[in-house]
Amino acid sequence: MKLVNAYVVLPCYNEEEVLPETLKRMLELFSEMRNERLISSSSRIVFVDDGSKDRTWELISEFEKEHTEVCGIKLAHNAGHQNALYGGLMAVKDLCDCAISIDADLQDDINVIPAMIKKFRDEECHVVYGVRNRRDTDTAFKRVTALGFYKLMKVMGVDMVYNHADYRLMSKNALVALSDFEERNLFLRGIVPLIGYKSDCVYYDRNERFAGESKYPLKKMLSFAFDGITSFSINPIRMISTLGGIACVIAVAMAIYAIVQKIMGHTDSGWASIMCSIWFIGGLQLLGIGLIGEYIGKMYKEVKRRPRYIIEKFIGDTK
Repeated sequence: MKLVNAYVVLPCYNEEEVLPETLKRMLELFSEMRNERLISSSSRIVFVDDGSKDRTWELISEFEKEHTEVCGIKLAHNAGHQNALYGGLMAVKDLCDCAISIDADLQDDINVIPAMIKKFRDEECHVVYGVRNRRDTDTAFKRVTALGFYKLMKVMGVDMVYNHADYRLMSKNALVALSDFEERNLFLRGIVPLIGYKSDCVYYDRNERFAGESKYPLKKMLSFAFDGITSFSINPIRMISTLGGIACVIAVAMAIYAIVQKIMGHTDSGWASIMCSIWFIGGLQLLGIGLIGEYIGKMYKEVKRRPRYIIEKFIGDTK
């Protein structure tokens, strides 16, 4: 059996509390996979520091000096999770047979990585998605909102793998194909399925964070979901157009009603009904303008074509 040159890419932002344990577990896993003759000695663990403000980069630098398996990428500033992940994958796409992306917080089960590599090696899958079995570790609110998000994305016409985040294996061919997607508004969960190569899933139970705090509070999750929707679908604009049409129909109906009331002599003016109509129509207009502005803003970012990220340092032995 051919030994696979696999790179594991871990984006990090202020993860000094969890990194030592993450490295320990990854080194143990790499040792097991080498003993099973699954991966080659040139396989690497690549930490991507997304402009952390704590000791994350110092720890990565220490790891690289102590372990030949470790590489480090330091971004010049905080580019955001999706850009940091994409930057790490693009940096290693010409160095590996496949790359596995996983967050550094140890919530995703690293023990399914061998199963991913076997699907790549034995079944020739170019993309292998890590999918959660269930959401027992989430709060009831997060379970409901996550389910609603996936259903909404499906309604909007976005092809996504249910209960999959950014834990996946991608072959070199898939990474090269991914590099052809040049949009600046990255939503990898929606982009990767568009590649179209043979894919499969492995299932796992998600763990609690080993240490530190979540980097995705509610506000950030909602922003991420909104970016995903507006980056992949124009259906929200069509929905606003539909609502505008419905509002026009209601306005015509109200005009006919007013004329009938005038003829019948029931012409007492109603302040409440007028105010409700004004606020309703005004709200629809502002919502429509805001949504259109969101799309225009994304086009503005695309046209400028600023770099998604800037790599300040790349350390480690990649031979």
